[in-house]
Amino acid sequence: MKITQKEFAKRTGIAESTISDWRKKNTNPTAEKIMIICKVLDVTPEWLLSGIETHGDRGKPSEWYAIDALTESGQLIKAFNSMDKAQQSRLLGYAEALVKMRD
Repeated sequence: MKITQKEFAKRTGIAESTISDWRKKNTNPTAEKIMIICKVLDVTPEWLLSGIETHGDRGKPSEWYAIDALTESGQLIKAFNSMDKAQQSRLLGYAEALVKMRD
């Protein structure tokens, strides 16, 4: 992204010394730091870790998602996880019916 280590540290709130250690010691950031980096750089964890694009037709579909809890999708997941199995099943059925109506 052509930004300095100092600017990267400022944007992410991660100490420059920590970033320097990752580079010098060839170590990796924690999962929490990876999510911060992804949010700041507007990339997916999959792209950050592998360089693989998740859109287009050059790769296989992703089997997992990383979702920011503060987005509408994150709120939907939180609500879904708070439901019992019967409610989850009804919601999934409703979602599938909506998708079929759209197609």
